[in-house]
Formats: sequence, C-alpha cells, structure tokens
Amino acid sequence: MDKKILAIIAIIIVAIVAVGAYFALGAGDDTITIGHLPSDHDTAMYVAEAQKQYEAQGLKVETVQFNNGGDLMTAMASGDVDVGYVGITPVLSSIEKGVPVKVVSGAQIEGSGVVVGSDSGINSLADLKGKKVGTPGAATIQNMIITYGLNKSGVNVNDVELISMKAAQMTDALKAGQIDAMICWEPFSSIAVKNGYGKLLQNTSDIIPGHPCCVVAARQDFIDNHPEELKKILAIHENTTKFTNENPSEAAALLPEDIVPDKELQTSIINDTQFISGLDEDYKKSVIDFMQLGVDLGLLKEPISEDKIFAEL
Repeated sequence: MDKKILAIIAIIIVAIVAVGAYFALGAGDDTITIGHLPSDHDTAMYVAEAQKQYEAQGLKVETVQFNNGGDLMTAMASGDVDVGYVGITPVLSSIEKGVPVKVVSGAQIEGSGVVVGSDSGINSLADLKGKKVGTPGAATIQNMIITYGLNKSGVNVNDVELISMKAAQMTDALKAGQIDAMICWEPFSSIAVKNGYGKLLQNTSDIIPGHPCCVVAARQDFIDNHPEELKKILAIHENTTKFTNENPSEAAALLPEDIVPDKELQTSIINDTQFISGLDEDYKKSVIDFMQLGVDLGLLKEPISEDKIFAEL
C-alpha cells in the first residue's frame, strides 16, 4: 500500500481515538450540575425539575443533593457542581477561602426555626446553656444564627453542645430525646411541631429579622464560559419563584415526598416564606450586613467586598 495512504489512515485512526477519549473522559459532556439541599428553600429548583423547564430551554441538567451547604460548597470548589442552591453563609466562607464562586440570585429569606423538645422545659435561648442542640453543620447559616442568638442571650456558644446532623435525623433525634433542641430549615422544624414532639422556641426571623438565607451561586468559570446557559437558569428561577409565590398549594404538590411528606403543611409554610429572585440593591445590602455580622462573630476573618460576592451579569 502507498506510504502516503498509510500515513493518512494513521492520522484518521489517531483522530478517532482522540475524539473517543475526549468524550469518554467527559470533556464533551454538556451536562450542567446543580447542587441543592434537602430543603423547601430550594422550591424554585424542584418546581423547575417537576415542570421540565430545564429541558424546555434546551438545558441538560443533573441535580445533586447534599447534606448541608458546607458539603455543597466543597463540591463546587472541586468543580463537581456548576450552580448551587445553598445558604449564604457557606458561600461567604468559601469566597473568603478563595473558592471561585459568586452569588447570581437570591432564593429566599429567613425560613428556619429553633425547635425544642415539647417536654424539655426550655423556654428561651438562654435555657439552651448546657444542652445538646442539633444543627445542619458548622458552616451553615443555621449555625451562624444560633451562635448570634446565644450571644445575644448572654450564652457563650461553647457552653452549648452543637451537634452536626442531617436535617431528617434531627427530627428523629429530638423525638427520641437524644438532643434537647434543633435549629433547622423548613419543613423539618414545622414537621416536629405539628407531630407534637417539638415546640417552636423561635423562628430565625425572630432572631435576625429579614436575614438572607439561600441563594443561587455559580462557579466563576461557569459564569464566564456559559453566559447563555446561566441566563436561562436564572430566567427559569425567576419563573418558578413567581409560580411558587402565586400558587403555593400547586408548588407544594411538586416537591419531593421524602422532603415534604405533608403537602397541606407545606402549603402553609410556602405562604409564610419569602421566595425571591434577582439581586436588587436592598438585597445586596442585606447580604453585606449579614456578612459583617459573620465577621463580628468571628466566623469570617475579615469583610468581603461586594464585587467578590456578587456576579456582574
């Protein structure tokens, strides 16, 4: 066979092998990974999934659940997650550590509660001194809020045993008397109260009124390299947030059964929750104020500038 023909065949074979390896290694995969928590704070994302809004916009999306915001941000830091529905506290902590992520939208305001055992005799945050309190994790917004609330009540957080637990495990532990109290996102705090083994001590809105909670965050490389896809994701988030606020019972019916076993209760929770989208100046200010509170509590080492927190879209 002619040497020139053999050379051409060899080049073609090398090209085929290279392309095959490219896709085998996932480099050609256009899947967008969205991380989230087992919480109704991520209702907009759940609604988008149930209504197949990502597919309708030509997006190939895979959603991945994490136990808490710290775990989710670790996955974003490693590049395993592109976009996340996650609490503002772990996002700020990650930004401070140099993780290339930014907030691209708000998701909801407040939405957690401090619940104590119904027969615990605990009637104030000050009564938590010497008690066992379940939290979703050290890096979470709930951990920050209980730290602030205890300090405000004259209790050193070191005098309370904060125990990191999965959200669903907290309600079981409270019911079994393994913990005296818990601070958790909805719907778990309301579930404990409705089922009779928990008593609402305070909503986080009572501790820090109007505090930001979950946001939509994205990796900087996704923001830079996939602006059209991000634009579609944010438009979907805006649409499903509007749908949730206007149709609470319909939105509740679309949430996963393992997170929301009681649709009637969930409808009530949605009615009492502020689901938001976008990044207006008032919202940005509330995040900056919350960030400064984290600095004051020693949970953040120093203030983070606004341009490092929010994406310019």
